[in-house]
Amino acid sequence: MAPFFQVRAKLGPVIPDNSIPMLQLLSPDGTYGVPKEYAKYGEIIDSISEDTLLAMYRDMARIRRFDIEAIALQRQGQLGLWVPAIGQEGAQIGSGYGVGPNDHIFPSYREHGVALTHGVELMSILKMMRGVNHGGWNPEETRFHLYAIVLASQVLHAVGYAMGVKFDGKVGTGNLEEDLAVISYFGDGATAEGDISESLLFAAVNKAPIVFFIQNNQWAISSRVDTQTTVPLYTRGEGFGVPGLRIDGNDVLANYAATKYHMDQAREGAGPVLLEALTYRIGAHTTSDDPSKYRDEEEVEYWKARDPIQRFETFLRRQGINDDFFDEVKIAGDALAADIREQTFALGIPPLENIFNHVYSEEHPEIDRQKAWLKAYEEKMGSHE
Repeated sequence: MAPFFQVRAKLGPVIPDNSIPMLQLLSPDGTYGVPKEYAKYGEIIDSISEDTLLAMYRDMARIRRFDIEAIALQRQGQLGLWVPAIGQEGAQIGSGYGVGPNDHIFPSYREHGVALTHGVELMSILKMMRGVNHGGWNPEETRFHLYAIVLASQVLHAVGYAMGVKFDGKVGTGNLEEDLAVISYFGDGATAEGDISESLLFAAVNKAPIVFFIQNNQWAISSRVDTQTTVPLYTRGEGFGVPGLRIDGNDVLANYAATKYHMDQAREGAGPVLLEALTYRIGAHTTSDDPSKYRDEEEVEYWKARDPIQRFETFLRRQGINDDFFDEVKIAGDALAADIREQTFALGIPPLENIFNHVYSEEHPEIDRQKAWLKAYEEKMGSHE
């Protein structure tokens, strides 16, 4: 009798079609160049200071070191689950830097790098994956909303928020202290959800100030991207009236330039746009996944050769940045890993009554009843010790 579940035969490596137009400013070998059709994005890079470039690199290296340590902590039983983002640092740090000081961010559940760029304490993410909280940061302070576990739900929320921003008159006024836009992150797999189509429609007809940012990492768990779409993902919005652009997701400069340009445009009233960052998930979908069951090592090696951190390091070294900087970054990364390890092992068990907190903004009789029941139950169980 055949087993209920069988792993589908591998179909060969997922390699992108290079004939499809794509914004790339840093080639895989670290060479910088601006094609004339993308000159407006090159102008943005021309204005970046060296300090900002170095900060981008620090954050890319920092979030990868954090990611590696989080995987180890999960393997040692300190986290219930971990969602790796190794290989996607260029898309996340680059786009994170392109978001303005008033803008709001609606993430999925893998945007650790974007979180870092907007002041979210990294231990908050670990606490969530350990089950200590449901996201310990304040979305109003960070403008980085809570992780969305329900696939694509955050995109609907983001469009609703963007529509509200426009209704409140905070778009296209020219007041840089008040105007804002919205960005929402999701993966290639989420594009197959109806929520995405609804989001594109509502954003288009309302000319909402939002950037849809797809991190196309080629795999929706074990489903290849070519089973999710028959056209490039950046074109998916065209039927709704949402223009799109494909970016080399492993080019941090392209991600920064495209995000900044289109967030500025959305903030000024140009309406929605869809960006597809072509990147790759080097590791597993989550720590409960074994990607060797469904993808080829040849494919993984192809993408490792296009590593966003190594590419950016090569570029920086050509600008005269020497070993002292990169050694300092490595030392700082190791110190971060040691710190989060120590903090994670020191985490206690949160009070059980915390599950009732923040369910309602004010006291509620049903919550009071449930609290009383749980307290009585705990006391009863304790009496049998």
